[in-house]
Amino acid sequence: MPRYDTNLASEFHVLACLHRLGMSTNLTLGNKKGVDVVVVRESGAAVTVEVKGLAGRYEWPASNLVDTKPLRPQDHSVALVGFENRTGDVSMPPPSVWIIPFPELEQFVSRYTNRSNMSRRKVLQNGERFRNAWSLIGG
Repeated sequence: MPRYDTNLASEFHVLACLHRLGMSTNLTLGNKKGVDVVVVRESGAAVTVEVKGLAGRYEWPASNLVDTKPLRPQDHSVALVGFENRTGDVSMPPPSVWIIPFPELEQFVSRYTNRSNMSRRKVLQNGERFRNAWSLIGG
């Protein structure tokens, strides 16, 4: 199986969706930054989004999410992107996306001895209101 740069594909997918919805967005560049997309709302307020991409149907690694708190948690969201084991199939339907405000994140976290993940099971069971919830970013 080829190796994919799932995070970059996920970031560009989220960026494209936000642009298609008419939002003013910018992609940030760099590693370990905690903010992947900055959105400027019509009100002029800026909000930030961290994107987590997943090629398969597992949990999203999230130690950096739960170990550090953003400067403005009320204006920060996490976009969980799932390619459902079809990353290399460009004819596939769009990936699954959940937009979760940072203050709501803890209910989806699974903690292990040396890592924390966003639980796919918890997101599927209790996160339907966050599926394609792009309006949570747009305000």
